[in-house]
Parts: sequence; structure tokens; C-alpha cells
Amino acid sequence: MRQIVLDTETTGLEVSQGHRIIEIGCVELVNRKLTGNHYHQYINPHREIDQGAIEVHGITSDFLADKPAFEKIAAAFMEFVQGAELVIHNAPFDLGFLNSELQRLVGASGTLEEQCTVTDTLVMARSKHPGQRNSLDALCLRYEVDNSQRDLHGALLDAEILADVYLAMTGGQTALQLSDSGNDNDGQARKELIVRLPTNRERLPVIKATSEELEAHKSQMEAIAAITGGEVLWRSFTGEEVV
Repeated sequence: MRQIVLDTETTGLEVSQGHRIIEIGCVELVNRKLTGNHYHQYINPHREIDQGAIEVHGITSDFLADKPAFEKIAAAFMEFVQGAELVIHNAPFDLGFLNSELQRLVGASGTLEEQCTVTDTLVMARSKHPGQRNSLDALCLRYEVDNSQRDLHGALLDAEILADVYLAMTGGQTALQLSDSGNDNDGQARKELIVRLPTNRERLPVIKATSEELEAHKSQMEAIAAITGGEVLWRSFTGEEVV
């Protein structure tokens, strides 16, 4: 399973106002493991950058003056993401800008979603943590992902951080099929979530009850049995008394 965690930086917030992409950052996951393979590109948008956007990402027009236009890097970008599952935080924002850039290409047609599947981690986070803040920084705090280098937004750095957040949000648990046929009475797969614990954790100490504690426990169970008029479940397991 190949996934591409993707982020962009732009000249402003609204693609409808003609704002454009100035940076793309992608990191690759294969079978939920970072491969070290990535795609990173600065892009000359051939338009001014809003001051508010510069304050967020720190990228200026002077810095981008010698960078290629999107049309020069489009083929390499599409080759990198082709057929993968895109993992994006607030996907409509990035997809809106990417599709706008693709539609500017001569002879271009279609959208990025027609080439890739998309997972929106913001939607995922809102489902898992309703009513809470689910920005990337908030998720880093919640899942203990180090974002100390994130003084300014950057597409590649944010993609790397998002990859860690995504793995933390979706990791540590796995689905286990329970029924022999793989389906329950409603035709839906029955699953149980299993928490993966560290394999190198210390063995927990076993502290056995003293004879005095055992006798007190036995007396308490007998008192409960006398009140309820029945057998106390805590006293037995498979027909044998537990002490």
C-alpha cells in the first residue's frame, strides 16, 4: 500500500482570487512505513504573495524568482503521486489549488482525485476528537509528535510532521477477524481492536495475598452469599473456588 502525505504553501488563502501554489512537499509511506523517498519543490507563481501568507510560511517573491513555474514541474509531480493514496490535512484546500494549477496546463483535463484516492486527516481527527481543536499543531500535542522545528509553515516539514501524526492516529491498533466466515449475521465483518503494547516493557511484579487477606476475602464472600441467597461469582471459576 503506497501512500503520499502531501502539503502545499500558497500565495494566499483563496484559489478563487487567483492565488497559486508556491511549494509542494510530499513524503512516501509504503505499508505504513516511511521510505525516505520524498518530493519537494518550490514554484514561481508569477504573482505577488499576500503579506499574511508570508508571515505564515516566510516565503518571498525574491526567493522564488529563479524557481520553475508549475508547468515545468507538473509531470514530475504527477509521476510521483500517480495511483497513490494522498493523505492531506484539510484536503479541499490543497486539492483546490493543485487542481487549479493542473487545469492551467495546455491540454489538461480531469482532477487529481481521478488519479489518486484521498484521505483527509482533518475529517479523521474531527471524527475521533469531536469538539476539540484539530489543527496540525493541536494533533502534535495530543499525539506527542515533535513539532519544535515548526516556527514557520513549510510544505515538506509539515508533510513529515503530518505523516507522524497520521501514523499515531491510525496506529497502535489492528483489526482482527473473529468469525470463521468473516461475516456476522448482518453480513458485516466482525472486528476487535487490539492495542499493541511495547515488546520490551518490564514484567509487572506479582504480589500475592497474605493468609490474613485470603481469610478476610473468604469471610466477605460468605457474607454476600448469605445476603443474596445465591452463589457469589467471585468465589468460583470453572467450578473451583478462587482465592
